[in-house]
Amino acid sequence: MSIEISAKTIQPVRLSYGNLKERFGDKKPASRYQEAVYDIQPTANFHYRPLWDKNHELYDASRTAIVMEDWYSFADPRQYYYGTYTIARAKQQDVAEHNFAFVDKRDLFDSVPEEVKQAAREILVPLRHVEWAANMNNCQITDECYGSNFSTVAMFNAMDRLGMAQYVTRLGLLLDGNEETSLDAGKKAWMEAPEWQGLRHAIEDMFVLDDWFELMVAQNFVLDGLVFPLLYDRFEKKLTTDGGATIAMLTEFMDDWYKETVRWTNALAKVTAKESEANQELLSEWTNKWTDRLVGALEPVAAKAFGADGIEQLTEVKEELLARLTKNGITGLKRS
Repeated sequence: MSIEISAKTIQPVRLSYGNLKERFGDKKPASRYQEAVYDIQPTANFHYRPLWDKNHELYDASRTAIVMEDWYSFADPRQYYYGTYTIARAKQQDVAEHNFAFVDKRDLFDSVPEEVKQAAREILVPLRHVEWAANMNNCQITDECYGSNFSTVAMFNAMDRLGMAQYVTRLGLLLDGNEETSLDAGKKAWMEAPEWQGLRHAIEDMFVLDDWFELMVAQNFVLDGLVFPLLYDRFEKKLTTDGGATIAMLTEFMDDWYKETVRWTNALAKVTAKESEANQELLSEWTNKWTDRLVGALEPVAAKAFGADGIEQLTEVKEELLARLTKNGITGLKRS
């Protein structure tokens, strides 16, 4: 006796939601990223205007001078939505936790020269305030931006910056045997030390920017494009050469994060600049404005971090930033 089992294919009635079908067609199933990001934000039938801003709707494209025909033309190259983002960060956090536990268990800071630890206290520990500010700025972008693709990357960025502030805090605690000496000194330096006041002033001016896309350029394009290569890359390589490889273990997340984040800032610059000449001019204007402001603000920090080579190091980082942004469509940038 033989039994013949035949296979049948059941075709789904549809492969994606209606809004995704309009955007991408119905030839193949929508990705999880597309389902989680596209057209999630309401666009009509708002019941009231915000009491704190009666000139705009809750979601209003006119909050920025940038104009896009389709605000969903930007897509995150990382394809991050809540699921993929949390999985990626959980893996990175496991590595970071292992590094902190390893350094603490083996007392690795005991073998780090005191002058290297002091350099970390003076340059890296105050950056916890820069990271907190970046969290605030990205929260503002999330609040005011238009399009759930923008609010997604901005909110993920905001949470990342809060995490990095905590990592810097833990670094400061380990530097002094879990005492708060370095953290208190870092806060005092941020509030009073002359070399930090230009940067603090610039960041506080970012807090009150009216245009969320200008804030995006100032924080995520320019400030990050200067601080991370200068202090989390070049300065840490200097510390490693001087015997501070332990410190590099505890800031590995920052290096990996920046390399990843540059991908979506590059994509955003390219898409926005390509949209129109008016967008191109705005991006160029904002980039020049904040590059001049922040390079000037970072000069005393660079001089303290690198000594006589500080200005040269900062200039090289600036040129790398401008070359990258030019390559991705922002033209008319002022070069040295």
